[in-house]
Amino acid sequence: MSSAGTEPLRPLNAEEEALARALPQVMSVLPRMIDADMVADQQLPLTEYTALRVLSETPGRRMRMSELAAACQLSLSGMTRTVIRLETLGLVERVRSEEDARGWNAVLTDAGFARLEESWPSHLAAVRRRFLDHFEGMDLVALARAFERVGTVR
Repeated sequence: MSSAGTEPLRPLNAEEEALARALPQVMSVLPRMIDADMVADQQLPLTEYTALRVLSETPGRRMRMSELAAACQLSLSGMTRTVIRLETLGLVERVRSEEDARGWNAVLTDAGFARLEESWPSHLAAVRRRFLDHFEGMDLVALARAFERVGTVR
């Protein structure tokens, strides 16, 4: 029996098993740890920081809500809640799409960009401490390529 029907399944070796079991923990725990660091240091949850970062990297610092949700790996309703909170803080504005009157864009304000710049060092420190420091001495380019391959659809 096999997943594709062409080659037989083989059991995981010890190293493969260890990696496969560690991955779900990393996927679950890492964002929560970085989020906790961001909230403690900046009172800015990771989802909000990520939305500000993504918007800062787009032309005109604006993006359709659905595209922003996808880029931040959130549901549209989750992204809407995040943007509403950022809007109440004056960091983001929601404006009607000029291309489609039914759609909305999230637009990063100058205050939002300043808040991103202010919080960036805390995010960097958390990413280093919680993630990158654990890969010291490893080939990070090869590791990044492997992670990217995992994320591609086959």
